[in-house]
Amino acid sequence: MSRGKARTAPPYHPPLDFAAPLRGLRPMPPLLRSANAADVPLILDFIRALADYEKLSAEVTATAAQLRATLFPADGAPVAHCVLAFAADGAPAGFALYFFNYSTFLARPGLYLEDLFVKPEFRGRGYGKALLLHLARLAVRRGCGRMEWSVLDWNQPAIEFYESLGARRLKEWQICRLTGAALAQYA
Repeated sequence: MSRGKARTAPPYHPPLDFAAPLRGLRPMPPLLRSANAADVPLILDFIRALADYEKLSAEVTATAAQLRATLFPADGAPVAHCVLAFAADGAPAGFALYFFNYSTFLARPGLYLEDLFVKPEFRGRGYGKALLLHLARLAVRRGCGRMEWSVLDWNQPAIEFYESLGARRLKEWQICRLTGAALAQYA
C-alpha cells in the first residue's frame, strides 16, 4: 500500500455536444457575388438549365463568346449584370441576370430582372429570395423607382413566391416582342 495523497475520482464532464450551439439557428445565408468573365461558362449553364425548366431550350442561341462580349466587354459598359449564388460548400446554386431601364412616368431608372434561376436541389432554401432581395436593395441604392420581371403564367411556384414578397402581377399588360426576321426587316 502506498502512502501519500488519497486518490480522488476525476471530475465528471458530460459528453460534448458540438451541435448544441447550432440548434435552432437559421442556416447560413447563401454566398452571393457579382459574376466575372471567368464565370461565363457557369452563366451559360444556368441559362440553359433555366430554358430547360421553362421548356424553351430550343430558343437558346447564346454562346460563351456572346455572353463575354455583352456582360464583360473589353471596352465600354456591360449591357447587363449577373449575380451568382453559392452554397456553403462552394457549389453553384443559382443566378440572377439584370439590367437597368428607365421609367418616363417616374423619371427614374428601374431594374429589370431578366432571369432568376435556382437549381432544383437548392430550391426552398433561401437562394432565390437572397438573390431577389439583393437586387431590390441594389435598386433602392441606385435610386430606381421600381424593379420588374416577367414570369410564365404556368409557373405557379414562382408566382406564389414573388407574391409572398409583395410583388404585384400586372395582368393588364402584355409583352410585345420583335425578334429574328420580324426585327431584321427594319434594319
